[in-house]
Amino acid sequence: MSGKILVLGATGTIGSRIAADLVAKGEAVKAASRNATPVPGSEAVALDLTNPASLAAALEGVDRLFAIVPAGYLDPLGLLSPVIDAAAARKIKVVLMTVLGVDADDSIPYRQLELKLEKAGIAYGIIRPNWFADNFHSYWREGIRHNVIAVPAAEGKSSFIDTRDIAASAVALLTSSAFDGKAYNLTGPEALSYGEAAGVLSAVTGKAIAYQPIDDAAFIAMLTGAGVPEDYARFLAAIFHPVREGWTARVTGDVEHLTGKPPRSFKAYATDNRALLMD
Repeated sequence: MSGKILVLGATGTIGSRIAADLVAKGEAVKAASRNATPVPGSEAVALDLTNPASLAAALEGVDRLFAIVPAGYLDPLGLLSPVIDAAAARKIKVVLMTVLGVDADDSIPYRQLELKLEKAGIAYGIIRPNWFADNFHSYWREGIRHNVIAVPAAEGKSSFIDTRDIAASAVALLTSSAFDGKAYNLTGPEALSYGEAAGVLSAVTGKAIAYQPIDDAAFIAMLTGAGVPEDYARFLAAIFHPVREGWTARVTGDVEHLTGKPPRSFKAYATDNRALLMD
């Protein structure tokens, strides 16, 4: 593999880490974003996923591709199908990021996207990360500022994963053929309830952070009140159902299998991001 690697969403949480890690390994990276936003060490390219005509230029010189559905989109199959089709036509390897648990039902849109990639006739790898530990300093940041995390998780547990470990896993797939043709379920090393996570955050920051379980209706109202579109707010509420059912409590060894290193603990995440959690 000697061509360039196209990273979709290269200015986002995951894409930016992947681009940086690839550059550090000496790979030639094309960093895709809607407005060709500069990314250190990479070639910035404009790519509007809602306009497949912009794919040809972005794929020029590329032999590997990292694909991700941007936050806020509810039709992953419709959005990324043209990307997979274009990659298949050019024999470009695709590493796709979906979500832990989508293989439970082939009718789930993310699973349909996986199936399309599996049948595309090209080299591929799939990563399915669990809930991001980093959500606590992004999505739940405002709540932490007010010393409370309010989500509809009940007492369900999740094996929160540090986005650095997600990026490292993707990079392993992009830079080696040893893991091709498989899907990997990425988790942290332990499953915690939101109450237990709040306890870890409290200990690390010195703030008394509480967990307040709420129902879906209250969660949707909170999100829409903050400007989140109602359809996406309802989607975000819906994905807490697996948490309440205990389906996100699983722990796997896939991060270590791909990277050679165990995943970071939630405490390590909190310690390394203490300044952001204190902001």
